[in-house]
Order: sequence, then C-alpha cells, then structure tokens
Amino acid sequence: MSVILDIICILGAYLIGSIATAILVGRAMGLGDPRQSGSGNPGATNILRMGGKKAAALTLFGDLIKGVIPIVIARSLGVDGWMLAAVALATFLGHLYPVYFGFRGGKGVATALGILLALLPLMGLAVLGVWILIFAVTRVSSLAALLAAMSAAPIVFALSNQSSLRALVVLLVLLILWRHRSNIQRLLDGRETPFKKN
Repeated sequence: MSVILDIICILGAYLIGSIATAILVGRAMGLGDPRQSGSGNPGATNILRMGGKKAAALTLFGDLIKGVIPIVIARSLGVDGWMLAAVALATFLGHLYPVYFGFRGGKGVATALGILLALLPLMGLAVLGVWILIFAVTRVSSLAALLAAMSAAPIVFALSNQSSLRALVVLLVLLILWRHRSNIQRLLDGRETPFKKN
C-alpha cells in the first residue's frame, strides 16, 4: 500500500507542478501566451513585463504555492525522507516540463522557493532574503535568482544533516542553473537588462 501511495503522491505532485500559472494568468488577463512574448519564459518576470505588477504577483503566488501544496499533502499522508524528496522533485519537473502545455515550462525559481519553504522554512526564508538583497542592489532578476539558488546549497548543508534534503537541493540548484543558461550567457556578455526603479 505504501508503494502505491508513494506513486500516487509523486504523480499527483507532477500534475500539480504542471499547472503553468503564467500561461493561465496570461490567458485570463488577455496578455497572450508568455512563451510567445518577451523573453519567452512562462514566469513572473516575463509576465511583469507583459502585464504589470498584478499579473506578476498572481503568477509568483501561483508558482510558489504549487511548490508548497504537494509537500504538505504528502507529509500529511506520512511520506518522508527520500520519497518526500521525490515528491518535491516531481513537482519541480512538472513546472519545468508541464504535461498540459507541451512540456514547455518555466525556469523554476518560484516553485523551488515554495518547495524549500515547505520542507525547511528557515532555509526558504534565507534563500528569499538572498534574492531580495541581490535584486535590491542590482535590479537584475536573473542574477538575483541565480545567486539565491546557488546560496541554497551551502544553506541546506548548514541547517540540515538529512541526506535526502541535501541531495534534492543540490539537484534543484543544478536544474535552475541549466534552465538559466541563456541568462548566464547574457550576464557574461553584459546584455541582461535590469529593471528600472519606479
């Protein structure tokens, strides 16, 4: 029975992760498909450029909360350890490769943050603090996301000795770096556009 429960939780997590908030917000607010506008990424930053702060806030909240929900449900059902890490990873992969939208998803920063907040709140808050600090100084969303993601690895090693959690965080960081490879190249070339201060 426990094996069946684990499979159901992992599959359910992937399906929840596959809910592409940016695409749904874009459709609901008449902004179009974010995969075909701006940077082409279905995430809060692109939605912000397309439709403003309200649309971006809805996208950010949706992407973050879908990282939390599968973890909370799985834990309530007694899932823990490596299986809970698998649920978290399935959620994240659902965001990156959503089954409902042709497997073309976002870069995973907000959903990863939701996962971290659900698994170890102090770690999630620390990573969020890094993002806020870097963005406040540089106004470059991708740089803030990359540095915040990279900070998660030393933070989890400092706060937890759980091998499944450490392995999960390292894998999430590597996947985020991979999904941001075009941003990394633009940063290296000095072509990444900062947000203007209002």
